[in-house]
Order: sequence, then C-alpha cells, then structure tokens
Amino acid sequence: MNKYKKLLGNTAIFGIGSFLSKIIGFFLTALYTHNMSEGEFSTAELIYSTVNMLVPVVTFSMADAVIRFGMDKAYDRRKVFTAANAALLMGMTLFMLFTPLVSTNVRIGKYSFVLYLYCFFCCFRQIASQYVRARGYVKLFMADGVVAVFNQLILNLILIVGLKLGVTGYVLSFVISDCISIVWLTLLARLDKCIDTRFFDIDLFKEMLKFSAPLIPTYVLWWVTSASDRWFVVEMVGETENGIYSIGYKLPNLILLVTTMFYQAWQMSSIEERDSKDLGKFYQNVFGAYSSVLFIAAAGLIMLVKPLTMVLTGDGSNGTHFYEAYLFTPILIISMLFQCCCQFLSSIYSTRKRSLNSLFTALVAAVTNVVLNLILIKKHGMWGAAIATACSYFACFAVRLFDARRLIYFRVNYIRLIVNTLIVVIMAILVGTEAKLWVLWVILLFLICCIYNLGALYKTIKRILYKKGGKPRISANA
Repeated sequence: MNKYKKLLGNTAIFGIGSFLSKIIGFFLTALYTHNMSEGEFSTAELIYSTVNMLVPVVTFSMADAVIRFGMDKAYDRRKVFTAANAALLMGMTLFMLFTPLVSTNVRIGKYSFVLYLYCFFCCFRQIASQYVRARGYVKLFMADGVVAVFNQLILNLILIVGLKLGVTGYVLSFVISDCISIVWLTLLARLDKCIDTRFFDIDLFKEMLKFSAPLIPTYVLWWVTSASDRWFVVEMVGETENGIYSIGYKLPNLILLVTTMFYQAWQMSSIEERDSKDLGKFYQNVFGAYSSVLFIAAAGLIMLVKPLTMVLTGDGSNGTHFYEAYLFTPILIISMLFQCCCQFLSSIYSTRKRSLNSLFTALVAAVTNVVLNLILIKKHGMWGAAIATACSYFACFAVRLFDARRLIYFRVNYIRLIVNTLIVVIMAILVGTEAKLWVLWVILLFLICCIYNLGALYKTIKRILYKKGGKPRISANA
C-alpha cells in the first residue's frame, strides 16, 4: 500500500476516536465548571497534571519503548510487553514507598490514596493500549479511547452530579474507567497470553530501558513546561485564578483533535519507513500539510474563542469567573500549536533511537518556562503564565527544527512559518486587548490564513497522491 494512503487511512481511524473523545471531553469540562467551585476545579486539575507527570516516571517511559520495539519485527512482541510490565511493577513499588510524602502536600495531600490508585491503573492502561497499537489493532485502540471517555462521562454524572463527591469523584472516575479499559483490552487482545515470566529477556529489558530512560527526565521537563505554570499561578496568584487559568487550557486541547489522530498514525508510519531512501521527502511533504492544518485550526479556535468559552463556562451568572479565560486562551492556543510541531519532530528522535536529543531540547523549553514564569507571573498574573508557556514551546521548536533535521534532513518553508505565526499572534493580541472592531479583524485574518494555507495544502496532497496528469500513484516511489 502507498505509505501516504496508509498514513491517511490510519489517521482517519484515529481521527474518529479522537474526535468523539474530545467532543465528550468538551462536555465534561462544562459539567465540571457547573458543579465545582474554582478551588475544587483547581485542585482536580493539579491532581490530573501531577499524575500525567508521574506516569512516565513510574513506568520508566516504557510506553514509548513498547511502540518502538513492538513495531520492530526484529523483536518478539511478547518479550517487549513482558519487559514493559516488569519495569512498571518495579516503578509502582518504588512509588508506593514515596506515597506518604504526597500526603504532606497542602493542596492535594488529602487525596494521596486515590491519587496513587489513579496513577497505578493509568500506568497499566497506558502500557496495554500502546501494546495493542504496536500490534496493529488500531481500531481496538481507537475504540478504547472512546469507551474510556464515555465511561468517565457516566461516572462523573454519578459521582460528581449525583453523589456530590467533588474532587474525589473526579479522580475515581479516572480510576474506574481505566480499570474497565484494562479488562476489555485484555479480553479482546488476549493480553494475558502475551505476558509471562518465561518471556522475560534481560538483554531486551536493558535495551528498552536504555532507550526509554532518557525519556523519563524528558517527560518531567515537558510537565514543567506544560503544567508547572499552574503551580506557579496557585502559589503566586491564588487558587481562584488557577481555576480560571485551567479553563484556558481546555480549548487549546481541541487542537489535539488535529494532532492526536495524526501523530498516532504518523509515529507508526515513521517507524515503518525508517529505512526508506526517500524518508526526508516523506517528512517534508507530511510536515508541510500538517503545519498548514495546524495553523488553520489554531486561527479558527482563536476566532471562536469567546463563544466557545461561554459554552464551557456560562456567562458568570452562577457566581464564577471562568468565562474570563477567553482573553488569554489565544496565547495558550499558540502554545499548543508549537507543542504539536515539537511533537512531530520528536518522531525523528524515536525513529533514530536518539532519546538524549529529545531530553536536551525539552530542557530548553523547561528552563525558558521556569525563568519566564518567575519573571512574568508576579507582575502580569495569568497573562504572564500564558506568555511564558508560548515562548518556551516556540524556543523548543526552533532548537528541534535545527537539531532533528541533522538526523533526517527535510526542507522547510520558513516564509510560510513566519507569515502564519504572525497571523495567529496578531489575532491573539486583538482578542486579548479587545481592540476596536476586533471581531471583524479576527474573522478577516482567519480567512487570510485559510486562503494562504489551503492552496499549499491542496498542492501538497496532490503531489503526494497523484502523478502529473492526474493519475494516482502506483507505489510510494512512483
């Protein structure tokens, strides 16, 4: 099969799952904001972001190793899965010893037990779902994501709306949902047949750990970049403001509708095509189309940011101020845009097994983020945090664009990148300052962004799928 068509096919499958998951997740946010105070929502978001940081540490980032080694025919997949779970058991045992330290935290200490359960089952589910994807069961992987978020919706209605359990109900919804996912993935993919002590290979375990170990601090650094600003806002501004700031992240996450469905398919394609002679051309064509779609999606979200935020939070008539998040959300949308570009480039490090490069470039983002948070939040509050996050992701993207292309070279249209960046930055400024006639100007800039990128997108797709004269390509190298 044409590698481009296979990429598009997998993207479509992942896209269905991602779209349904994000739509349900969108309604979940509305449920939280209407049934939790700013302080409760702030605490819930802190627990969520903390567990996201802990998972790669506790699992030794084995989920990445499962994809990289599980898709490589040189390795026995059962041995890969067994090694990953062995690492997970080690990590969870060590984490259990440090659980009492979590209870000393003023913000989330009283939720330490459910936090441990959340982390425990989240880790197991992540390893299981990535192994299913590595085996090529993309439809099952997609279905698991949809079922999981649907389960969370039902559980939140019961635990938060019905039983009024607040933060505890929020966390338990993840725990129970992950348990259900683990059970049904095991039954449908027969994961119980793929894990056994006789499949444990110490040499493979060491090789996987060598690949994944540098990713542990990498994920921690990404957490510093993407989530530490919420801790800075809590400590330097207040819990109420952090609740509002957390809402600002919800709309940017809709860009993951574009990237999650694509990156999951792209990661598989880049590994499968790692020895292709025209790999650089493959990256060039795909990145051109990918970045165009990203900028259109970001511009569209910025244009709709105010009404969408009102849908999520209401107009403040319930006594909350969540709706104020729309003012700085465009800056976080730009942050997400460059985070997605960084993620695309990380596939090069995975394909070439260069985990250390991923670590060093993530360090650039983390240091930039911490320094700017300390400088900007005290003076500009939530605005400072948003600007610091945007600057840190852009810095990482700039470094990765230079570094990753030394491993797999592909051409980049810098003029297009600069023009697109200027368009979304101007749109963010117009929304944030609510300048005169800002709505009309933002709509105009969105249309300019669409016209500017759709032409390039069409040419890229035409170049990928067709020969001159309009006849479909016969093969990837035709």
